[in-house]
Amino acid sequence: MYEQQAHTLLNDILNEIEAGVSKQDLRYFYTRLGANFYAIHSLFDRLYGDREDFQTQAQKLVETMAKQYIRRPEDLRQRDIEREADHNWFLSQNWIGMALYSHGFAKDLKGMESHLNYFQELGVNMVHIMPIMQCPQGSSDGGYAISNFREIDERAGTIDDLLHLSRAMHERDMLLTMDVVLNHTSDEHEWAQKARQGDKKHQDYYYTFETRNIPDMFEQSMPEVFPETSPGNFTWDEQMGKWVMTVFNEYQWDLNYSNPAVFIEMLDVILFWANQGADILRLDAVAFLWKKIGSTCQNEREAHLILQLLKDCCQVTAPGVLYIAEAIVAPVEVTKYFGEDAVIAKECEIAYNATFMALMWDAVATKNAKLLNQGIKSLPVKLERATWLNYIRCHDDIGLGFDDRDIEIVGYEPRGHRKFLIDYFMGRFDDSHARGLPFGENEKTGDARISGSLASLVGLEYAVEVGDLEAEADAIKIILLLHSLIMSFGGIPLLYYGDEVGTINDVSYLDDPHKKGDSRWVHRPVVDWDKAELRNQPGNYQYEIFTALKRMIAVRKEIDVFADFNNRQLIDVGNEHLFVFERYSVTQQFDRVLVVANFNDKPQHLKVDQLVGWGDPQYGEVMDLYSGQRPDIFNNTLVIPAFSFYWLQQN
Repeated sequence: MYEQQAHTLLNDILNEIEAGVSKQDLRYFYTRLGANFYAIHSLFDRLYGDREDFQTQAQKLVETMAKQYIRRPEDLRQRDIEREADHNWFLSQNWIGMALYSHGFAKDLKGMESHLNYFQELGVNMVHIMPIMQCPQGSSDGGYAISNFREIDERAGTIDDLLHLSRAMHERDMLLTMDVVLNHTSDEHEWAQKARQGDKKHQDYYYTFETRNIPDMFEQSMPEVFPETSPGNFTWDEQMGKWVMTVFNEYQWDLNYSNPAVFIEMLDVILFWANQGADILRLDAVAFLWKKIGSTCQNEREAHLILQLLKDCCQVTAPGVLYIAEAIVAPVEVTKYFGEDAVIAKECEIAYNATFMALMWDAVATKNAKLLNQGIKSLPVKLERATWLNYIRCHDDIGLGFDDRDIEIVGYEPRGHRKFLIDYFMGRFDDSHARGLPFGENEKTGDARISGSLASLVGLEYAVEVGDLEAEADAIKIILLLHSLIMSFGGIPLLYYGDEVGTINDVSYLDDPHKKGDSRWVHRPVVDWDKAELRNQPGNYQYEIFTALKRMIAVRKEIDVFADFNNRQLIDVGNEHLFVFERYSVTQQFDRVLVVANFNDKPQHLKVDQLVGWGDPQYGEVMDLYSGQRPDIFNNTLVIPAFSFYWLQQN
């Protein structure tokens, strides 16, 4: 659309906006809307331009942005302005995240506020609180089946509790991250209830069908997300007398984004939580937003257009807020959720680096870095103004989503190798101390994903249980090795609550009838604060892990080259047990850090002179920044102990 025409349309829309809105001070709003409206209108037209109500919906879209801008607190508006001036602020190495359930970490939001000093003690300054919106009392997919998008679940607290928490976090320069579930609602949501009662307007908020004809067409190409526990993608609703699309679980109804009213409702939800103080919003299940017959209904072009439109609209009302794309998809697909601009993230500024996570677990099981080195080569380069969330584990299962070609290149047979990994982490080998559980296990194919806490998967639970001090020491080394990589790889490291004190599997979920069928609850613990206090007492593994991570975080924050500006180079050193890369400054020629990780249970060596510019006396002595000590070097050969790492710099 010609830009002048877009601006003419914008003026028409603004003239129609109700007087209560137009009388407000909208100076910054108008400036940002003018700058973004051509893109907003073009995207909205591409998605919904063929509808008779397009003009009405376009006006409602602008009204929604304006109303939420007016409601935005002054301190958050000021923060928007500051972040617009420093638009790369989130690429800094200073940010350290932790993901948690509020009820598991501290019972509720008030408890969260009382434990903010714990995060500061460790060095965490970005806290992702997983779903706290109202959800059913029974099965709720861990809180991801939302029954009210604008209310806090009473088990977590109240809106006022959240406002107190967000203010307290901001006073401490901490970022609040929250979830917005975009793809679906609970079947207890008001929209679903109205649809059940025959309301045609709200039936159009979902994918509902009177017969199986259209659902059967969808099923021909749609995969099943949970084939064992929730087969198929449609559920018959007796009260409504229709089939409804339920990709994840029968109680989670997929939203119909081909309806612009749904888009506007969900934009309003996003801006509502931005106005409650959320700095970052994790957009759940974004790969599933657009449904099309004959496709997998994942990663569709329109899903990306929806995210671009959400981002452009947020740039008008709350430009200081970032988006995380929760898209656990193939590497070639995941970077698309940053957007297609050459520099700026036009969709989401942050995405989960699920490939890196899975590759690290492969290295733990195989005790070599062959697939890790190969898989990272296949990871596409991100946009300049975007970043990864690097994590070891999260609240979900661990999937083995490697590329089959990469597996074959390093000499493994894909199906057999995945079977080995599953068996290894289930502890089915004599030399495996892992205590993992299968999730989504398919007995016919042998496929499965993996549940279990970090400590239990690397053998700490086993070691403590049998009193094997050597195995305990190895498990702690692996925990620190993995954290050293998410701290140094490039992006925001995201710790998972409990890992910082070696929390083991929590099998109490088996006593809850709503949870016992979902093994992921084994790694969604309730923090034992008495045990957590052991972090202050030498001689305990809690102390060893917490103290080491505290130091690691502090050192990371001092290393400028760990900021994320695509300043990483993978180095092939000819040793399959080592993962080696260099982080370098984009402005200072000799400012660089060499990261060396040994995944083997035996010491490994590396000829320093094979690394260009390293080991040359004219550049000074090589030091390990993490330990503050000179690494073991003999005859220009660097020795890396078993399950150890170095952050090397030449001074």
